[in-house]
Amino acid sequence: MVIEETIIKLSGAKVKEYSVGDIIFSEGSSPLYYYQIVEGEVKLNNYNEDGREMIQSILTNGHSIGEFLLFMNKLYPMNAVAITPCTILRLSKNKFFSLLENYPETRINIIQSFSDSMYFKFVMGQIFSTKNPATKLRALMDYLKSLQADQEPFSFQIPLTRQQMASITGLRVETTIRTLKNLERENIVKIHNRKILY
Repeated sequence: MVIEETIIKLSGAKVKEYSVGDIIFSEGSSPLYYYQIVEGEVKLNNYNEDGREMIQSILTNGHSIGEFLLFMNKLYPMNAVAITPCTILRLSKNKFFSLLENYPETRINIIQSFSDSMYFKFVMGQIFSTKNPATKLRALMDYLKSLQADQEPFSFQIPLTRQQMASITGLRVETTIRTLKNLERENIVKIHNRKILY
């Protein structure tokens, strides 16, 4: 969790409910609010010139959404879309900055969130710099598993669909499915009831 929910609520946040497919903010709009997920999953995405979706990130409970843009005079370079029913705390930009003044201990959490985002972007840069589908998928799975305490083989269930993995890595769904089957044959992943264990 980036900031304690009680602190955000005391600072004037409103609880907003979103249904699957609802847009939280759109590419090209101005950042006016701090958003933090209480429950649910949100994807950050763009569409390329062919209309193909590119997922930048998938965020879950406790994550903030696009908060770094509140510190810049820039428009959102991506969309934020609910991929499950979501409960999100929304705090106006001015009140967010007041929160940082009133609760200085929260600043380190914001810096940690920035650091996590930068690390993920570095990993994504590595993913896009290779053409090998297996290398792309393993880099993504390595990153996701690195966030977990248990690093034993096959201890981690990948929390993404094959479509989401394809959209994040820039692969086609068919290539993703074929590559995962190859990785299973090589005993790098296990697939059980369509769940991918890494």
